[in-house]
Amino acid sequence: MRSVKIDRSEPLELHRQVAAEIRRAIAEGEAKPGERLPPSRDFAAVLGVNTNTVLRALRELRDEGLLEFRRGRGVTVTGTPRQSAVIERARELVTFARAQGYAFDELVQLMHTVK
Repeated sequence: MRSVKIDRSEPLELHRQVAAEIRRAIAEGEAKPGERLPPSRDFAAVLGVNTNTVLRALRELRDEGLLEFRRGRGVTVTGTPRQSAVIERARELVTFARAQGYAFDELVQLMHTVK
């Protein structure tokens, strides 16, 4: 993976910036399914952030299905670029819907009407 960039002056939380950069790497094919990511401690040292910040980003990506944690084997990319792009668009849709006053459950109901 090329260098992950974070900007402390940006209003986006640090762990979300780290997650976004890893998503980008997956989407652009820099991090392919089956590849192991560097240890979180090393990642944090390179970025100049706390290890917990990196771990929080990795957990977010695991919950999205893009990463898998394997005891003794580290963190492995499991998602695909297409999946990553869809998840990012879904996140944007949820943010937009909330800004328009829709609750998550209402958005889900709307999604069921779109086929």
